[in-house]
This record gives sequence, structure tokens and C-alpha cells, in this order.
Amino acid sequence: MQSSSTSRPLILIVDDDAELSAMVAALLGREGWEVQAALTGGDGERLLAERRPDAVLLDVMLPDTSGYELCRRWRAAQPHLGLLMFTARGDPMDRVLGLEIGADDYLAKPFEPRELVARVRALLRRQAPGRGDAVLLRFEGLSVDLLRREVLAGDRAVALTSVEYKLLAALARTPGRAISREALSDAVQAGSYKPQDRTVDVQVARLRRKLREASPGKEWIDTVRGEGYVFVPR
Repeated sequence: MQSSSTSRPLILIVDDDAELSAMVAALLGREGWEVQAALTGGDGERLLAERRPDAVLLDVMLPDTSGYELCRRWRAAQPHLGLLMFTARGDPMDRVLGLEIGADDYLAKPFEPRELVARVRALLRRQAPGRGDAVLLRFEGLSVDLLRREVLAGDRAVALTSVEYKLLAALARTPGRAISREALSDAVQAGSYKPQDRTVDVQVARLRRKLREASPGKEWIDTVRGEGYVFVPR
């Protein structure tokens, strides 16, 4: 998806620190990306509707609203949008909350400029599947729309958190092949912060339960002892 008037991806920065926003805009602009900044959540919401950016760097603590609330609302409205929470709040539980409500990634301030660029590049790559990539995975009784981030069991939508969706997408892309917990952790979030193995197990258990409730009598995910998990269409 390209949202700007040119072929360049458009990045929206929503942060009330004008000096930092200008620095980040210059940094990302040097990569050839178009960048626009908003200092309030209200301005960010207006620009999101008008410009339809490819990715958003969203601060948590804004003067007029909560970045978490914007993240939740924007994810529901634009499932394809790349969302990176960009904040001084680096506590692990804050990161978990950001990922649970729909963020694709979470970067704490202060940050290493090269890491920010690498994460934005990875985010844009994930938001734009290549020509040869399937964007709709269909199985008997289940479909995963990678573009719309929608999962259907029959004709019924399955409500998943962002983390659960990413786990399912990673598994469903390679049915029948076991994926390690480490690889699934990478699928949940690229970068320095990684959920622990036990956290991945808990999230997979929740995903299994939701899929079981949506399609009674079917088990979509098996545990492979010593390896990880495998998606098995039946």
C-alpha cells in the first residue's frame, strides 16, 4: 500500500516533543521516505484520515489523549496500518500492553537511530507483501486474510489480539512444519525485546482456545515436543 502522492512510503509521527519529531523526521527522510508529524492525538487522527500513511510512530503520552487508546482505535479502523509505539515508557508490562492492543512493534526512548530505521524498514516490509506472497490463506473451515488481518472460522470472524494474530499468521504460512518458540517470538516482535518462552506458550494456549471455540471439534495447532508448534489443517 502506498498512501502518498508519490511512490514513497509515508510515515506519520505522532509525538508532542517537537524537537525529537523533527530529528526523527530528518532521519527517516534520509531513507527516502515521506514523513509528516503531528504534536497531538487530534492532529494525528486528522492526518491519518487525510493522508492514509503506511506506518505510524505513536507516542504513548500525548497532551490530549492516550496513545494506547489511539493505537486500539486505529488498529480496529485500519487493520493493515503499521503501528510502532514510540515512547519513554520502557517497562516490560507497558510493552506487553502496547502489543496486546494492536501495536506491531514497541521502541523505548532514548533509542539508537539505526535501530529505529531498521524497525521502520521491517515494518514497511511486513505491511507490503511481495507480488509472489499469498495474502489470503484458505483452509477447510478457516481463512487468514494477511492484508486485512482478519481470521474467519467459516463465515464467523475470530476476535484475536495482535499477538495472537501474528502467531497464527506465522504458523499458518507454513502448515505442517514445526516452528520454534524463538521463531514465534520473532514473529510477535522484531527487535531487542522478546517475550519469554513461557509467554509464547501462554499466548499459543489462548489462540488455541479461541480457534477451538470458533470451530468446535477442530484442533488447528499441535505441540511438537522439543521443537515448538505446528499448524495442522484437518
